[in-house]
Amino acid sequence: MYQRVIFFILLCCAATSLTAQETTGKVAQNQVNPEDREVDMENPTFVPTMKVGKALVDGDSILFMDLSNIYVYPPVELKTSQQQKSYNRLVRNVKKVLPIAKEANKIIIETYEYLQTLPDKKSKDEHMKRVEKDIYQTYKPRMKKLTYSQGKLLIKLVYRECNSSSYDIVKAFMGPIRAGFWQAFAWAFGASLKKEYDPEGTDRLTERVVLLVEAGQL
Repeated sequence: MYQRVIFFILLCCAATSLTAQETTGKVAQNQVNPEDREVDMENPTFVPTMKVGKALVDGDSILFMDLSNIYVYPPVELKTSQQQKSYNRLVRNVKKVLPIAKEANKIIIETYEYLQTLPDKKSKDEHMKRVEKDIYQTYKPRMKKLTYSQGKLLIKLVYRECNSSSYDIVKAFMGPIRAGFWQAFAWAFGASLKKEYDPEGTDRLTERVVLLVEAGQL
């Protein structure tokens, strides 16, 4: 049952996915979703970026190169085999769900912009009701592929990417009653859609791993 909690975290994602399909009239072919990709612990999940351009300075064209960030940390102190396994699990889970959290951030923004083009509250509500009806078919198979720990991590990484809790996101799109219902449902299974992300405190190690994965160093 916990998959339904994870499933509704990405409620807004389905809204944009369905909207995009209606607009283009097709779905991208041969697209592999993040949850279906094999996690490669030896190679980076994200490719480091490099941008080369020219800037005009005092009438002269100067070439510049913009590189992705490079992070240098002291080695993680892992004193036992259990700590090593826990760290490896964290890295594996981040590499699995971080792309989904980034997908959520992008399409939540696009969903908001699309809803702003609708003329009135009635049309917006009708659109969101239709989305909620279709969401099971679209996202339930995807979210069932995540483990419980990956689902809880996804809640935190959605907060990191969107600077807003999953509860607040659902509340903004579906209203406080629906948000309260799904928060209560999540709570019954040991999760919380209100879970925040603390990169300087309890999530410090997670933030370190996320930054390294983003930079293509893990």
